[in-house]
This record gives sequence, C-alpha cells and structure tokens, in this order.
Amino acid sequence: MELKFIIFDLDDTLYPSDTGLLHEIGHRIEMWLCDHLELAREDAVAVRRDYYLRYGTTLGGLIAERDVDVHGFLTFIHDVEVEKYLDPNPALAEMLNSIPLRKAIYTNSISEYARRVLRTLGVEERFEWVIGIEEVGLRNKPDRDAYEHTLALLGARGPECVMVEDSVRNLRPAQALGMRTVLVSLEPAQGVNVDFMMESVLDVGRVVSDWLPGVVV
Repeated sequence: MELKFIIFDLDDTLYPSDTGLLHEIGHRIEMWLCDHLELAREDAVAVRRDYYLRYGTTLGGLIAERDVDVHGFLTFIHDVEVEKYLDPNPALAEMLNSIPLRKAIYTNSISEYARRVLRTLGVEERFEWVIGIEEVGLRNKPDRDAYEHTLALLGARGPECVMVEDSVRNLRPAQALGMRTVLVSLEPAQGVNVDFMMESVLDVGRVVSDWLPGVVV
C-alpha cells in the first residue's frame, strides 16, 4: 500500500533527549503528586514510575485509580517555558520539507504544549495535524485504542503511515496496525523489532526516501 502519512512523536524525538525539557515536565508531575495526593517526594517518584509502567503515563494511572482534576493536572505539568530548553532547528525544518508525505504530531502531551514546542523549533507549519492526549479521548500510548483514534482523525489506514518514535514500547501498537516504524534513540536496542533505528531524527528523511521510489533526499 502506498505511504501517505508520517506521524512523529514529539518529546525526545523531534529534539534531543538531553535538552532537559522532558525532565522538567517529569519534575512538575512529581510536584503535582506531592501537592494533590499529599505524598512525600520519594513516594511521588515511586507512584509516577508505577503508573508509567502499568498504564503508559502518570495520567493513565490517575484516571484509572484516582478521582482527580485531569485538566488541572495537564495544564500544570505542561506549564513550562519551552524556549529555555529549545532553539529553532533549520536542519529539522529542511528534513521535514524533504519528505513528500502528509505530516502529523501524535503525543501523550497536550496539543497546546506541542504547538509551543513546534513553534520554538521553527517547524509548526510543516505539520497538518497536532494530536495530543485530549484529542484521543485521554487515551495514551501505548494503548492500541489511542493509535486507532489517531488514524481515524487522520482519515488514514495503518499501512499508509510511518510512525517515528523514541520508545520501542510505543512503536509496537503502531506496528501491529500495519505502520512502518522508525526508532530514534541514542541507546543501543538489541533485538528490537522495528523497521529502522537511528540516532538522530535528521536521518528520517533519508530512510523514508528509500521507501518512496523516485524521491531523492
């Protein structure tokens, strides 16, 4: 089936994992858990890790096990000055321009935050869709339902899509739905069943060009 769409994860995928931005969001998650669940810091860290492992995100665990203000949680943890951590990336913009597929962001973050990240990187206009956790009914990666909602919003079928992620776990549902999968990670990933692995998102255009006859990047 012809490829028509490329779906990018946001955090630690479109920008390097050492910027500190995602770490700051993690810190704000722990602050919220301390304040709203009246937990000591070490207990908040443990709850966050437990929920991530069992539900995919802290929010997934809170929805499943607690009665919380979801909107308040999401607003608080994403209230980060992204400009402190990121700069415009002309090379990223050039790479995205080289890919002749319709482009989307799909993230477990909220779309308002995602757009701020994209604007700071200088690539917002390259994406037709920015899909956050609210747009898929508060379902989160790696739940298959979340990916099916994303495909429905795009009007796409799995085999028409490429998924670019920094998480192997988050690529498995995409692969199960027939998407081609690209892992962006500096960490060695032995025995990982994805279509392609790379250290930099800037190499995605080259990989996609191999899947699109007649395209030169």
